[in-house]
Amino acid sequence: MAPGLPSSGSVGSVGARGTRRLAWDREGRDWPNRSASRFVEAAGLRWHVQQLGSGPVVLLVHGTGAATHSWRDLAPLLAREFTVIAVDLPGHGFTDNPGDARLSLPGMARSLAVLLVRLGVAPRVVVGHSAGAAILARMCLDATLAPSLFVSLNGALLPLRGLAGRVFSPLARLLALNPLVPRFFTWRAGDPEVVRRLVGSTGSVLDDRGLALYGLLVRDLGHVAGALGMMAHWDLEELERDLPRLRPSLLLVAGERDGTVPPADAVRAARAVPGARTTVLAGLGHLAHEEQPQTVADLIARAARDAGVLPA
Repeated sequence: MAPGLPSSGSVGSVGARGTRRLAWDREGRDWPNRSASRFVEAAGLRWHVQQLGSGPVVLLVHGTGAATHSWRDLAPLLAREFTVIAVDLPGHGFTDNPGDARLSLPGMARSLAVLLVRLGVAPRVVVGHSAGAAILARMCLDATLAPSLFVSLNGALLPLRGLAGRVFSPLARLLALNPLVPRFFTWRAGDPEVVRRLVGSTGSVLDDRGLALYGLLVRDLGHVAGALGMMAHWDLEELERDLPRLRPSLLLVAGERDGTVPPADAVRAARAVPGARTTVLAGLGHLAHEEQPQTVADLIARAARDAGVLPA
């Protein structure tokens, strides 16, 4: 973390519609890579940011419903060769919820761009998981990011097809508008088996530590409200049209067993972006980087060498 940035606080915050937020001195006491954490004010939000390692800067952006815990094992591996920066997105984890349209794709992209200016960093490599890849793609297209390498991990870069595409956004919007829905989700998530089935539906198998961390998040009213709000304001139609203008070297990594974003979407996205490459990880699901962090770290390092970011 750059010198002079604010230190971590001791209290939780209040999210959209007064929902209670995770507290750093309570839920954050055993947070992965806690020693790398800071809290930074930018774009009218208090962000949870982690920084570790040294070398070219790599930015890690998680997907909907996750947080920096998603990089708990991958970040230290990358820190051997990179300066790693990971953030909790607005409304997720320990970062404030801005509410309403700022949880949209353009809104998230603009807010994250302001944070990077505040941090004074220009990432050479960006890595986005699921919806995080869409945010990074939007930033690259809007010229608020200019990395040499863009790695999409099971990236949600294309609109959902078929019935799911017609139902998902209106349904998410309806759920997000009902203040009782986050309470229902957090009540159901009190059952560890519910969390196990939720994670299992992504095609991934996590250890007890990974399941416990997701359980912590989905039992929090503020985090669930932030995830629902993000889904309710999500639209990938414009991003799909703009993908051919994407300029960084693009590596699309897909888990063979991904139950959230079909691996075929990575192939479709690769066809749209000149020079893009696709790698399918056998036997892994949507959370492949949590299942086999070393495999994903090696892929990123190899692609960074190919892109001239790391020495050959």
